[in-house]
Amino acid sequence: MRRMLLAVVMLLLSLPGLSGAATLHGMVRQVYDGDTLLLVVRPQGQLKVRLYGIDAPETAKPDRQGQAYSAVAKRVLMYKLLGKAVTVEVRDQDRYGRTVGVVRLAGADINAAMVAEGLAWAYRHHLEGDYASEYLRLEDRARRRRLGLWRQPDPQPPWEFRRSSQGGRRR
Repeated sequence: MRRMLLAVVMLLLSLPGLSGAATLHGMVRQVYDGDTLLLVVRPQGQLKVRLYGIDAPETAKPDRQGQAYSAVAKRVLMYKLLGKAVTVEVRDQDRYGRTVGVVRLAGADINAAMVAEGLAWAYRHHLEGDYASEYLRLEDRARRRRLGLWRQPDPQPPWEFRRSSQGGRRR
């Protein structure tokens, strides 16, 4: 079922003029961290969705510590979305096979809300168009107001944390 759903999503994304135009409607069944969730789409099945354009602090793994505010970001996303009907504006599929999209709850951009609340960075490496300017503006505002992770003196972006060979510690 999941493969069929992914195939449909990829087909929609490959059609000329429809890139990013596919919209999924479903129920959030699980939240993995501050930027990834499990969406149930009836009758097709379920799929992992990575929130487009944001990068939340990394959660702890069996072999690596997590980042500060990772648990808070996960809890907030759970509170906002768990068990709720959402729409996902599909933007892409990542190298792990996850659908990448803008998640909306009653029309509100949840990706933007996570950045605005200081619970995620604007993911500069994967932002385009209006989303780039909006998410970067929201990040700057959260930073100036010292919201969430911006309470730390020098928070390490998740993309740097993942590259670190010392489990997230700066060299």
